[in-house]
Amino acid sequence: MPPVLAINAAARHPTTTGAEMESAAKNFFTSTYFAVAGASQSPHKYGYKVLHWYTTHCLPALPITPSRPTITISNKTYPTFSSPLALPHPTETSLSIITQPPITLKVLQEAKEAGVRAVWLQPGSFDEEGLAFAVREWEGAAVGGVGGEGGEGWCVLVDGEAGVGGKGAREERGKVVGTTRI
Repeated sequence: MPPVLAINAAARHPTTTGAEMESAAKNFFTSTYFAVAGASQSPHKYGYKVLHWYTTHCLPALPITPSRPTITISNKTYPTFSSPLALPHPTETSLSIITQPPITLKVLQEAKEAGVRAVWLQPGSFDEEGLAFAVREWEGAAVGGVGGEGGEGWCVLVDGEAGVGGKGAREERGKVVGTTRI
C-alpha cells in the first residue's frame, strides 16, 4: 500500500504507512464518545452525512459548530458545542474534522489542548501543515491523508466500517451525556 502521508524532507514530516493508518482507524473507534467538527444541519453537506453515519451506527456523537445551537438528524435534536474545548468528555472522545484547512488547524490545536484522544481528518479538511500536526500530536491515533478505500483519502463514510470492525451495536448505545441522551 502507498504511504499515507507524503514525505516532505525539508519539513521532516513523519512517514505513515497504510498499515499504520489502518491501525489508527481502529484505535479511533475504541473511544467511548465521538464528535464531529464542522457538523451541519444541511443533509447535502458532509458535516451532516458524517454525523448521521455515527448515529446510524449507534455511536454516541456530538456535533461541533459555533453557528447554531442544535442540529437535528433523523428527527432527533442534538445540542451543539462551539469547540473541542467545550466537549464534556474530551479524553474519551475521538473527533472527526470536516472544516476548511485554515479552520482545521485551529480545531486541532483546541482538540489537543482539550485532551481529545484521536482525530480523523476528512478529505479536503486539511493542508500539509494540518495533517503533519495531527500525525505528530496524535501518534498512532490520527487518521487522514492519502489512502483508504474511496480514492480521495481516508473517509469515515467509506472507511469507517473497517475501523469499527466487529463491534456491531456498541455498549454505549443510549448512553447519557449530561442531560442529553445520545
